[in-house]
Amino acid sequence: MMRIEGIAPARSLAFGEWILTQKDRGGLIGTLAAGAVADRAFPKQGNPEDVRARLRALQADGDMFEAVDDAELDWAAY
Repeated sequence: MMRIEGIAPARSLAFGEWILTQKDRGGLIGTLAAGAVADRAFPKQGNPEDVRARLRALQADGDMFEAVDDAELDWAAY
């Protein structure tokens, strides 16, 4: 993302925060979000790699990593 001095980026939510807003969504992203809401240690201010690191620590199912990949694309377009 190009950043211009003195202007905040358009994306105001951290990736972790954005995931939490998807809790009512269907599919894998919704499942990921529901798990994130229930996880007290979920990196709310984290970036996609922080979320992947949390999933690795929890030994999450491979589908959740796929959900992060899909969510990252949606978040980037947000």
